[in-house]
Amino acid sequence: MVKKVPDRLIIYTQDIENILGKSARSARKYMSRLRKIFEKERGQFISVEEFCAASGLTEEQVRIFIRRD
Repeated sequence: MVKKVPDRLIIYTQDIENILGKSARSARKYMSRLRKIFEKERGQFISVEEFCAASGLTEEQVRIFIRRD
């Protein structure tokens, strides 16, 4: 029986680096701004949907970069 791994629900700073072409430091700052926008505490996750809403990208565009093989 083959198990299908579900798509990731959250965005990491490494994803932001890859998607937006930012440096590691800029990606961390961007993640911090997203947490402020969505009124989240430090350490709470940012979802793919929230990232898309803030960045203006579609989920399909983002999922290409975070897809698991």
